[in-house]
Amino acid sequence: MQTIALIDYGSGNQRSAEKALWEAARRLGKRRDIRATADPDFIASADRLLLPGVGAFAACMRGLAARDGVIEAMGAAVKRGAPFLGVCVGMQLLATRGLEFGETQGLGWIPGDVARITPADAALKVPHMGWNDIRAETPHPLFAEAAGRDFYFTHSFAFTPEDPATTTASVDHGGRFAAAVAKDNVAGVQFHPEKSQASGIDLISRFLEWTP
Repeated sequence: MQTIALIDYGSGNQRSAEKALWEAARRLGKRRDIRATADPDFIASADRLLLPGVGAFAACMRGLAARDGVIEAMGAAVKRGAPFLGVCVGMQLLATRGLEFGETQGLGWIPGDVARITPADAALKVPHMGWNDIRAETPHPLFAEAAGRDFYFTHSFAFTPEDPATTTASVDHGGRFAAAVAKDNVAGVQFHPEKSQASGIDLISRFLEWTP
């Protein structure tokens, strides 16, 4: 049976992410062992991993680092090729560093920086909050069917990868920035699929079937 590790490090959207995983698995009609966990052994051996995230980059990185062995276990799973999906701040933590309340080192799996959104139109509010459609950038199987569909965003900071080819989808809020990123078997989405109704469940379903 396929095992899925939902990384438990105190993130606020863990429960809704877990429910979305179970719903996606139900729709696919395949049994899966889905666990919200901070157990390094389970994480290191899991078939797929999802890292949720709500809040500030620095606080989330501290929370993750405080779980003994979890970062190392995630790294081991990624190194052996397990598909990995970061959601919202979970995507941002894939970056080299976050520039929120000073500089904080991220996981560095997709090089780049996370910095505050600065819309060209001063009338646009930050945080960027609500429903937006996304545009396909670099082709990727996870996001091929997501282009033009609406997803739910709520964030004040955005991830700018060093390599533009790792931006697989973008969103416009007074300027375009990454809505989704991917490199090898690691991917991330800035929006919340667990709050994006059918579009979000479809994307999680593709993640559960994705073979990098």
